[in-house]
Amino acid sequence: MIKKERPLSPHLGIYKPQITSVLSIMHRISGVVLFIGLIVLLWWFVSLAYGQDHETTVAWMVLSSPVGKAGIILWSYSMFFHACTGVRHLLWDAGIGFGLRAVTLGGWAAVIISLILTVMAWVIALQFQITGE
Repeated sequence: MIKKERPLSPHLGIYKPQITSVLSIMHRISGVVLFIGLIVLLWWFVSLAYGQDHETTVAWMVLSSPVGKAGIILWSYSMFFHACTGVRHLLWDAGIGFGLRAVTLGGWAAVIISLILTVMAWVIALQFQITGE
């Protein structure tokens, strides 16, 4: 029996990435990042609940390290990105924005708005830290 070469079913390697597919994958990844960040935040809260000084907890030492600070920034971006793409999905559920141009613009708007919100949140947070208000 000779085995015939059959065509492969459509796979990620065949298709050119589009904004909708990339944002869908990134939405899922941002949900995982939010979950992991929540675990770290709860770890810190639990250590505070056990009466440890917040600056001596292992969680605080991890969060205050350069890698931890980058993780907090990534976590905050994930929060804004997940929210923006969630609003985009809510608009789709209402039947708004299904045109090809609207889908592309909405996708880029979600990315750009989430970046702007992240920068604004960190500028405000650092301003409060500097002024002490």
